Amino acid sequence: MELSRDEEAALAGEHGEIMEMAYRILVATGEAADAKRLVPVQWAHLSGVNYNTIGDAGEKFLRGISSKGAKVKIKTTLNPMGFDVDYTHDLDDEFVSKQLSIGDSYRSMGVTPSYSCIPYEIYEMPKKGAQVAFAESNAAVHANSLDGVRTNKESAFSALASALTGKSPYSRLRMHDGDDDEKGKKNDDDDDDDDDDDDDDDITIRVRTRSKPKNELEYGLLGYFAGKVGDTSVNISGTTAPSAMDRRECKAICGGMGTSGTCAKFRFVEDSTNGEQVDYGDEEMNQVRDELDTAENGDMVVLGSPQLGLQEIADLRLRLKGRSFKKRCLVFCPRTVKESAVENVLALERAGCEVLADCCTCLSPLITADRADSVITNSVKGAFYLNAGGVYTDLRPLSDILESETC
Repeated sequence: MELSRDEEAALAGEHGEIMEMAYRILVATGEAADAKRLVPVQWAHLSGVNYNTIGDAGEKFLRGISSKGAKVKIKTTLNPMGFDVDYTHDLDDEFVSKQLSIGDSYRSMGVTPSYSCIPYEIYEMPKKGAQVAFAESNAAVHANSLDGVRTNKESAFSALASALTGKSPYSRLRMHDGDDDEKGKKNDDDDDDDDDDDDDDDITIRVRTRSKPKNELEYGLLGYFAGKVGDTSVNISGTTAPSAMDRRECKAICGGMGTSGTCAKFRFVEDSTNGEQVDYGDEEMNQVRDELDTAENGDMVVLGSPQLGLQEIADLRLRLKGRSFKKRCLVFCPRTVKESAVENVLALERAGCEVLADCCTCLSPLITADRADSVITNSVKGAFYLNAGGVYTDLRPLSDILESETC
């Protein structure tokens, strides 16, 4: 990789142990992605927060670098942790202690404890064309595909390195569509870029849908399929454009795509001829559903992977129409959403929902094989991680859940 003199000095350890480590991570990541250089980024969103994900080694690593004075250089926010601090009564004391230690380490580095997987919904997004570094998979897909900003599909380590340095490898995903690296250099700090992203020179796979998704679950299944067959970017044709999709559907397709592979961007261009064409119809959709839909029913209802935003919380209350859940129902959202939607949250709690902040469906100690054999959810992303953790899932669209699981 081509590094500046200052970057070379940091890599050589002249700016201290923390910067040397961070630049080593960035260079290794960049070389793996065939990036020629590093580019400044405005915002990093970190994963590697949940103790169930990073374990003792991760907790010790974060505690170690924070004690050595590590500080982030740019706006940095956090993915969900493992629990809501207001609901710890039935959790293991060691888990709670280690999880709080992880949060303390990040805060000491200057990280905002947002504990959300939907940063694009609770913060104002940068201008179109801005460079960010998002490690949360659904947020990376959302940023590249729907928000007009650019990010690699970062790992926990590469996003942290970006937060510490303000830099990230300039991979193909970061380039302005149709740009080569030289043209990209010219545009790195151009906040007035009005490129409309219609070019799809970086598309390697075209997914042609033979039937339009009818609900958020089917958009999630389409995203999961496209993420599996795509490389870094994919074009989808034959279905509704994002402008006509509701927020739940947009988040579902991003969550599905972010879960299943390396793909981190989609375009909806009907007349695209770039890349290999792959067909997607009922047969392919059912194959994906069979992979993830592993139960005929569930012991509880789980909503919020990605976490629910203000609009979805309000919509859920409206669609309940005064009914209550017949089973335990966990609803996950950011704390900022919970605190801003007090009336709607109280209404959901009266309907039998447990509205939990700071955490998410994925890898939560609240949803384990010891606590539930199976759960009901409308989330493809949630189903993937729950199945991986030994919890079977009954996948249904929200409309079906509300019809059958409330009274």
